[in-house]
Amino acid sequence: MREELLAIIEKNSRIDLKELAVILGVEEIDVVNELAALEAEGIICGYHTLINWEKTDIEKVSALIEVRVTPQRGQGFDSIAERIYKYPEVRSVYLMSGAYDLMVILEGKTLREVSNFVSDKLSTLDSVLSTATHFILKKYKDHGTAFATKKEDEREMITP
Repeated sequence: MREELLAIIEKNSRIDLKELAVILGVEEIDVVNELAALEAEGIICGYHTLINWEKTDIEKVSALIEVRVTPQRGQGFDSIAERIYKYPEVRSVYLMSGAYDLMVILEGKTLREVSNFVSDKLSTLDSVLSTATHFILKKYKDHGTAFATKKEDEREMITP
């Protein structure tokens, strides 16, 4: 039940508990108890709303920042990753394999705000060797949800 429950709520965290119980073939109280256990174990870490900011009047700029760092003795990458993710502008930090060590996903109000974060806060950290910033121009799909919907051809078909 646990794996199926997680798969369902990952796609729709607002699903009604009664509906979830029916889908899983269990009692509603079992679903409530399992969700509470998953939260207590830190498996479910939070519930989020996915917003298509392009459809609002609110300006947001998102960037992916590749960061090369020097790991610290005895702590590896954990310490520098923690320093970075504590900044409120930072949405996500991932340890990566390949040409760089950390991927930082950041949101700001303007390009200047993001570039100031990189130059004033991120690049000045002792362990940071280099950064490469990539601005997100358009989101097509995020967290499994497609934003760009194909427009239907509304023209009438004409046959000779």
